[in-house]
Amino acid sequence: MLRHADVWNAIDNLARRKGMSPSGLAKKAGLDATTFNKSKRTTRDGKLRWPSTESVSKVLAATGTTIGEFLADIIRAEGNSLQRIPVIGYTQAGAEGFFDDAGYPVGAGWDEISFPDVSDPNAYALTVSGDSMEPVFRDGDMVVVSPNASIRRGDRVVVKTVDGEVMAKELVRRTAKRVELHSLNPDYEDRTLAPEQIAWMARILWASQ
Repeated sequence: MLRHADVWNAIDNLARRKGMSPSGLAKKAGLDATTFNKSKRTTRDGKLRWPSTESVSKVLAATGTTIGEFLADIIRAEGNSLQRIPVIGYTQAGAEGFFDDAGYPVGAGWDEISFPDVSDPNAYALTVSGDSMEPVFRDGDMVVVSPNASIRRGDRVVVKTVDGEVMAKELVRRTAKRVELHSLNPDYEDRTLAPEQIAWMARILWASQ
């Protein structure tokens, strides 16, 4: 699984390889110099604070580092292991034959990527296309989805309707009679669906950019 310390260590290792301090790495990426400071890695009450996907994306771009190289640092950390995760394009996800009734990936046509173990044997990845998820996820990003992860209000989720429509939204509220979803892109409308309209809903765990 992804561990807080391992992700931060990967950022520190990247800075060292480039001959910079974490502050220097942040500045090179156009971020506030304190973004990666030790004091920013936990809150005042001791809760873990993770680096944002956006900040990681910016330092990778600024240093010419691939997401694979960055993940390799995480994987090399003691106790981490690789998981082979199936991956398809976001637009393919609405087609028949790629998911069973529970929303688990099945059938042929999937590629595979190596990813740190997410403790879900049914996890998969979708490659984003189009602008419907901007600015959170952009065309070409890859999102890792866990069908078995618990879903709470505020989580970003992938939803497939019984009509075959696939969408990525933020869960606002879920009751016995309706599921309210907020669009990540303000140019697209929010959605409210009845539970019987939803084939499956799964939580987005991670995004690579």
